Amino acid sequence: MSLTASIPIQRADGPDTPSVAAPPFPWVGLIVLGAAVFLSITSEMMPVGLLPEMSASLDVDRSQIGLLVSWFAFTVVVTSTGLAHLTRRFSRHGLVVAVLLIFALSNVLTAIAPTYEFVVASRILGGMAHGIFWSVVGAYAGHLVPKEQIGRAVSITVAGGTLAFIFGVPVATLAGHLLGWRLTFILLAGLMVVGAVLVWRFVPKVTHHAGRQARTSGSAEASAVVVAEPRRDPTTAAVALICAITAITMVGHYTFYTYVTPFLTDGLGVAITDVPMMLFLFGIAGAVGLLLVGTVFGPRPQLGLVVGVAASAVAVTVLALTLLPVSVVSLPVAVVAFMLWGLAFGTLPPLLQTRMLHTASARIRDTASAFYTTAFNAGIGAGALLGALLLDTVGLSVIPWVYVGLLALSLALVLVTDRLSRPHAA
Repeated sequence: MSLTASIPIQRADGPDTPSVAAPPFPWVGLIVLGAAVFLSITSEMMPVGLLPEMSASLDVDRSQIGLLVSWFAFTVVVTSTGLAHLTRRFSRHGLVVAVLLIFALSNVLTAIAPTYEFVVASRILGGMAHGIFWSVVGAYAGHLVPKEQIGRAVSITVAGGTLAFIFGVPVATLAGHLLGWRLTFILLAGLMVVGAVLVWRFVPKVTHHAGRQARTSGSAEASAVVVAEPRRDPTTAAVALICAITAITMVGHYTFYTYVTPFLTDGLGVAITDVPMMLFLFGIAGAVGLLLVGTVFGPRPQLGLVVGVAASAVAVTVLALTLLPVSVVSLPVAVVAFMLWGLAFGTLPPLLQTRMLHTASARIRDTASAFYTTAFNAGIGAGALLGALLLDTVGLSVIPWVYVGLLALSLALVLVTDRLSRPHAA
């Protein structure tokens, strides 16, 4: 089933829009954007891998370090839509460069922070930059390519996030063990500056939808005829449904993933020195999931979402069984389930984002990306917070079961959304 068959799509382009030859696919620009995504996700998730070191250094509980993910994500939730509105007429290209430099400053401030409260403040600054970053980058691929190439373009940029889980978080975790967490944040700040230079040099500039009508650079939409548009965009409801599914899925995932290090060490008995390798395996599996999106599920996003959510639920259920007083799951089986979780989750963000970009009309694509970013980060922040509360009250063993319950809810909404949308399909 195609995206257009799952959710009704109404474009701002008129039916008589003249056709134009498709421009060359912007590989270099999209790869550089993917590298910027890699850096942003690595920065956001750094406390996950460095949780024991930061906890000991700052003299706070592990749950407090996990809450740094919540501070970061909730800042995105609170500020992203407002900041996206304030910067709506700014150059998309210039904003990406600027926010990467702010990311660098945030990481430097984290590295030199004398207290936990100072770290929180530095993470809030990073969260504000992250909100702007994703409201821009989430739609940038849609501005660079024609609609029929959006899926491929999104897969390339989202691949940066997957690579962050494969290399960024595990390597940062290993660097934290060897060099200390503070120097690790300094090194990441330096990479942010390099990333800003690469974006400035290699990413094409675009003209975005800022208000009523826009022209996209290097896109078939560049010849769109200016037409009168309704006050309320007809694709808004469909976008809101996708955002709701995204938020619930992310709440579940980050309730568990934020505290994956204590799960691996305390639950599975993995040595702290082997945690980077386990995270590396998780990321490799996620890359396989991304490959499946590009080769199998891209044209069938509804099927991909159902399979991805269901497989995640099965994998996490197996992991939850390892925490029973008398475990019925051996360590090798748990490792396989851990990798299946990574593979299944690797399919979900690109499928959700591609569906959102296909569903949103051209004139609300930037705004839809901002709301999608808000939903995504609301899920991250709420998940990390929920996980902290569960860890401090009922213990680690309950956390994966909560995740399974939320995955069941997500799966039900995916199925209901498809059923409700199908009668309206063209």
